[in-house]
Amino acid sequence: MPDYNAPLRDLRFVLHEVFDAPSLWARLPALAERVDADTADAILEEAAKVTGQLIAPLNRSGDEEGAQWREGVVTTPAGFREAYATYIEGGWVGLSGNPEFGGLGMPKMLAVQFEEMLYAANSSFALYSALSSGACLAIDAHASADLKQIYLAPMYEGRWAGSMCLTEAHAGTDLGIIRTRAEPQADGSYAITGSKIFITGGEQDLTENIIHLVLAKLPDAPAGPKGISLFLVPKRMVEADGSLGAANAVSCGSIEHKMGIKASATCVMNFDGASGWLVGEANKGLAAMFTMMNYERLSIGIQGIGCADASYQGAVAYARERIQSRAPSGPVAKDKSADPIIHHPDVRRMLLTMKAMTEGGRAFACYVGQQLDLAKFAIDADERQRAEALVALLTPVAKAFFTDTGLDSCVLGQQVFGGHGYIREWGQEQLVRDVRIAQIYEGTNGIQALDLLGRKVVANGGAALKLFCAEVRDFATQPAAPYAAELLEALQRLEGTSEWLLQQATRSPNEVGAASVEYLQLFGHVAYAWLWARMVAVAEARQAEDEAFYGAKRATAEFFFRRLLPRTLAFEASIRAGAEPLFGLASEQF
Repeated sequence: MPDYNAPLRDLRFVLHEVFDAPSLWARLPALAERVDADTADAILEEAAKVTGQLIAPLNRSGDEEGAQWREGVVTTPAGFREAYATYIEGGWVGLSGNPEFGGLGMPKMLAVQFEEMLYAANSSFALYSALSSGACLAIDAHASADLKQIYLAPMYEGRWAGSMCLTEAHAGTDLGIIRTRAEPQADGSYAITGSKIFITGGEQDLTENIIHLVLAKLPDAPAGPKGISLFLVPKRMVEADGSLGAANAVSCGSIEHKMGIKASATCVMNFDGASGWLVGEANKGLAAMFTMMNYERLSIGIQGIGCADASYQGAVAYARERIQSRAPSGPVAKDKSADPIIHHPDVRRMLLTMKAMTEGGRAFACYVGQQLDLAKFAIDADERQRAEALVALLTPVAKAFFTDTGLDSCVLGQQVFGGHGYIREWGQEQLVRDVRIAQIYEGTNGIQALDLLGRKVVANGGAALKLFCAEVRDFATQPAAPYAAELLEALQRLEGTSEWLLQQATRSPNEVGAASVEYLQLFGHVAYAWLWARMVAVAEARQAEDEAFYGAKRATAEFFFRRLLPRTLAFEASIRAGAEPLFGLASEQF
């Protein structure tokens, strides 16, 4: 398994140079007192050490050993407990958590960069704390003051973990048909009864307690999604003084045997009259849970970026060393019998595709983080509202596009290795297996595409889309904006296709579902084109400071615009073909 080295130079380029995050933080009072450029750099440096030296070395061994279940007890692979103990000493679980309860209060722009490192180093390890961070967010946003006071501090510390219990054997995407019940008790608690599946970190040996956020229905709940409530259910009861008491009626029935992320425990969780407490309002639990789900969707999107970068690092190193055949232009390594494969055009195509999409995703993740910071910390109400609208629009794009391109990149990285990519010791086959789940969990990418087009574009007449397009156009129409003509053409394709779909959606109920996946791909490519143009604007201005680094940015952008952005032509053509070709077969003809 190759070493993982965090791409610190590129992370700083995006954070400081492209988005000028320190200037943004300086004008947001809640952040100005906590973080500046030096603080951010120090955090990134330490994060690189933690992920590269502590967590990455456990990736292959964790995959080979896997999480183990025996009589309801789950053990993580060798080294995980010790690494986790060191990990939480650094406060990483609460990196962007509420300082009122012990979180560090760091901006999301910085947190997304740490998450990329974590997923690149070891996706299975990353998931344990990612679920805790998301659970803290939901508790902080929706729970009562008493619940926050009891649970948030030990969760931010990492002594207690969090889980998200939504899915049931018969209810995945359609959560309105869940069967888990919640019966009110005389003391104000609820007795939770039901079974949940696919629960990441539902049981493990890393923490002394696990706080489950569980979707359930009250006895008089309305049918469907409007009858779902959210409950906090601890693995172990908590006494008035904060100490741990008796075990709650929660058990792990089994864990799944999976294609990848094998060191992450994916559990069947049984609630047998377990004590729980209502989070938020009755019958409005789905909205409260979406606070956590949207956090996890961005986080899982970043898993795609992290795995892609790890694959790219390995593929580049291999391509520089592996010698096979002579370069088409003539011998390069004249003292050897063949040339390094990095000189072959098709290998370069693969590596450049990986580089362009991974670095584009890194910039997009930082942009979404910027909007999350504005939505939370901006003083001006209009600025907060605009950022909230953009976050809602871009979250499904980030989750699905990052993970679609992340898998594509890992497959390309494996392909660069040829037969060696299929062999465990090189690490590429594990990355392909680990990243594959990211297109499935936290809402499949098909569902994300439906959310983008159906709810975030068609349902509101494209209002949030217009905000995004206006920002792209403002950049592209600036004097000397790089790739302005290509960017404006792609933007017009996105806008024109969106208008066409708004019209078609009123004529046929199938049009949104038929077009949604290609539409998300079209959107993602246009967004990356804008961000690559922004990166080039910086690179052109600073080329003389570091010709190698900034020159690589310009060359990668050129590849993106010439070889990848033209894909949008095909996406548009596929969308405009309409829904009819999907329904040419009767069901029995498949």
